[in-house]
Amino acid sequence: MPLLAVDGIELSYERSGAGADPLLLIMGMSGTMLHWSDPFLDLLRPDFDVIAYDHRGVGSSTRLEGTTSIAQLAADAAGLLRELEIPRAHVFGMSMGGMVAQELALAHPESVRTLTLGCTYCGGPGSALGDEETMRRLTEAMGSGDRAAALRAAWEANIGEGLVDDEDAYARFLAIADRYAVAVPVVMAQMRAVLRHDTHDRLPAVRASTLVLHGTADKMLPVQNGRMIAELIPGARLHTFDDVGHLFFWERPERSAELIGAHAHAGGVAA
Repeated sequence: MPLLAVDGIELSYERSGAGADPLLLIMGMSGTMLHWSDPFLDLLRPDFDVIAYDHRGVGSSTRLEGTTSIAQLAADAAGLLRELEIPRAHVFGMSMGGMVAQELALAHPESVRTLTLGCTYCGGPGSALGDEETMRRLTEAMGSGDRAAALRAAWEANIGEGLVDDEDAYARFLAIADRYAVAVPVVMAQMRAVLRHDTHDRLPAVRASTLVLHGTADKMLPVQNGRMIAELIPGARLHTFDDVGHLFFWERPERSAELIGAHAHAGGVAA
């Protein structure tokens, strides 16, 4: 995967698809560009110029030294678009990537053609992080030293009941983890950035046409976050996936791609 120099660092990225309109995908905490997964990407590629990348500290991107912030990661995203000579893009950010996408839309509104926010969080009053039981299981599994147990706990925390026992899907998840393992210090730095994230009072300033997607069975960032974000952003639309977990685009790839495509087309025409 090629590397692109962006404001003193290098970001690893992949560009694919037959469409003319650029679609920037911003991944979440501890994720890599591989986590978008081909079954989902293949549904976007006919209609978009799809750009996926790895955050600093992830994959082949420049190593993360010290701390990071959601604002810094948003500046990286803006710099990537600039260096690719893309003045405006449709943007889809999920989880932590949705937080980055919020900051991108606020700090660099000229770069965002339409905005899709998936299973994400804005901080402030009324927001909620993962439920106590899910966090306990994840913490215990990660602290056990048993990598297989940690990966299984992560899978169960991110996937709804409809897919959690699908052996083929879990095998894809494990293969991604084997190919690209995100270092624990990077995950911890990303987690600290998430805990400091707060756009609650600024979201009414977002002007991009916005779609909010969220699974009702999300254990990592409960669906109340998506409902609140949709209320705070003027004109935003909310679509929920019943009984679906955090990685909704793994569980409902066809519907997810359909919604993102329709939103981008409608927003692009309006723009």
